[in-house]
Amino acid sequence: MLSFLIEAPRAVKRACTLVYDTLGICAAFFCAQALRIGSWELPLSTKDFGVLSITIAITLFAFVKLGLYRAVLRYMTLPAMLNILVGIALSAATLAVASFYLQSFMPRTVPILYLTLAMLILGTPRFLMRAWFYHHIKRRKPNVLIFGAGPTGMELASALLQGSEYHPVAFIDDDLRKQGTVRHGMRVHSMEQLESLLTRYEPVKILLAIKRLTQHDRLQLLNRLRDYPIEIQSIPSLEDLASGRAEISQIRDLDVEDLLGREPVPPQLELMAASIQDKNVMVTGAGGSIGAELCRQIIHQQPRRLLLFELNEYNLYRIERELRATIEAYELDIELVPALGSVQRQNRLEGLMRNFQIETLYHAAAYKHVPIVEHNIIEGIRNNVFGTWYTAEAAIRCGVKNFVLISTDKAVRPTNVMGASKRMAEMVLQALALRQDDTRFTMVRFGNVLGSSGSVVPLFRDQIRHGGPVTVTHREITRYFMTIPEAAQLVIQAGALGGNGDTFVLDMGEPVKIVDLARNMIKLMGYSVRSEKHPDGDIEIQFTGLRAGEKLYEELLIGDNVSGTCHPKIMRAEENCLSWPEMDQLLRQLDDACHHFHVDIIHQILRSTPTGFAPTSGIKDVLWNSMRDTKDLPEADALH
Repeated sequence: MLSFLIEAPRAVKRACTLVYDTLGICAAFFCAQALRIGSWELPLSTKDFGVLSITIAITLFAFVKLGLYRAVLRYMTLPAMLNILVGIALSAATLAVASFYLQSFMPRTVPILYLTLAMLILGTPRFLMRAWFYHHIKRRKPNVLIFGAGPTGMELASALLQGSEYHPVAFIDDDLRKQGTVRHGMRVHSMEQLESLLTRYEPVKILLAIKRLTQHDRLQLLNRLRDYPIEIQSIPSLEDLASGRAEISQIRDLDVEDLLGREPVPPQLELMAASIQDKNVMVTGAGGSIGAELCRQIIHQQPRRLLLFELNEYNLYRIERELRATIEAYELDIELVPALGSVQRQNRLEGLMRNFQIETLYHAAAYKHVPIVEHNIIEGIRNNVFGTWYTAEAAIRCGVKNFVLISTDKAVRPTNVMGASKRMAEMVLQALALRQDDTRFTMVRFGNVLGSSGSVVPLFRDQIRHGGPVTVTHREITRYFMTIPEAAQLVIQAGALGGNGDTFVLDMGEPVKIVDLARNMIKLMGYSVRSEKHPDGDIEIQFTGLRAGEKLYEELLIGDNVSGTCHPKIMRAEENCLSWPEMDQLLRQLDDACHHFHVDIIHQILRSTPTGFAPTSGIKDVLWNSMRDTKDLPEADALH
């Protein structure tokens, strides 16, 4: 019977409650009369039944207005419980007033007895039902601890108590004034008591519920927690909560930026808007990680038009749908133009730029995965070098005012073809900047971005969730990291700062050892690291060796000739470049080598140019090596 009521539709439950309340009012009325007279043989008159009818009608009306039939019993809060008491008090008052006006000669103590009995008959089942549901659900929910007993922690605890995923059992807080107090029925403990709490309650997670915490303080807190064998998770960011994109009960994994302790510098709004506001803007590679974030940042600067240029159909569809939803939500007056195409088709690029009168272009289209480009060298060169050249030539012909290239730290003294191709792309733009003054070419160079396609972070997270091992190429390998939004903002600001041919590098903070990142992620996801010293650990870290073309340490500058700008995170690099005639000759040689599939000559050209290309391994191109094994390679022409 109970399971039937639980699973019944809301309309059936309301009808059952109305019937029960009607019978309960009748029972309370007759029992009050019987207790007063001392006998169950009640001398009731027609007027008494009139009083009862009025009491039933007014009571049910009051219950409806108080929302008692809209409230779900299992989730009833304290205000809803108080409404029951208010409704029953009104019912008793109605009984007394109705008996007076109808002259039913009801004893004065009957309304008081009725009040007490109605509390028991109507209120008790509701309290018991809520208590039963609470303890029934609590037994099925895993325990969690909440770090932070402030307003955010209170709100999170309330949401979790009403939900069905986790059961909060205690608060932890560093504030001495809060320690020892009881909030939401849970005691606030100090950090020193955490170990005993883990033993007593066996929680599965610690949930961080502190909104206003600097990245540095957050990192210090995580460093204190990471040695405990429990997973650490957090509530959504303050921005997501404020914008309505997330609710406080939506627990998320820790962002890796939490482990880096970086404090993003707020963007300078005048630089963000300088090349975008009321202008026609184009982004190549608009569906990629950096390109998509650039588009998100751009639309908030309110361009007149944003052209999304992307080779991958699904990525274009996804970013267009997201941006249209944002434009609609913020009621922005922006024309959004999705365009499929390759940066290797100059006539397609020219048609789009000329027709849509592009004024600012962000060139994010590139192949950037080092091993993939090593295995597909010609396609990497075609896309990264020639794609940049064709896009730049189209921009010059169509009168584009600002052209910003998104480059990489792997372009500095590259040991792989991907890095060499990006350095060559920089050199192409530097030479074009010397050739003409109508289009301003700017290059922005930075390191790894967290969460981008090919990033180690999602890879590590998946490996940990599947029980490991976590694979790291080398014990000493280090990388610079930056969040995608921060990188995109700095790219836009650097593009507004530059003179023609300027190369900018972003301050990436301190480099991070990848093995330390892996260890921290393992610990903060509630596992221990398995090693020779700790053979009983949960997750093993395996070292797989450096991949073809991979460096232990990345750099952002080729030389030491660097100067600051008005932005604390953006520096200007002064580097050597070639004249356009020299670059034009190199490009023709490179084009000929690509056309005839002379991968060895491509390597030779890249080594002979000022790219600084110094490969650490032989040619890894899969097709070239296969053709070499079968002696099916075309004969190489002499390099001219």
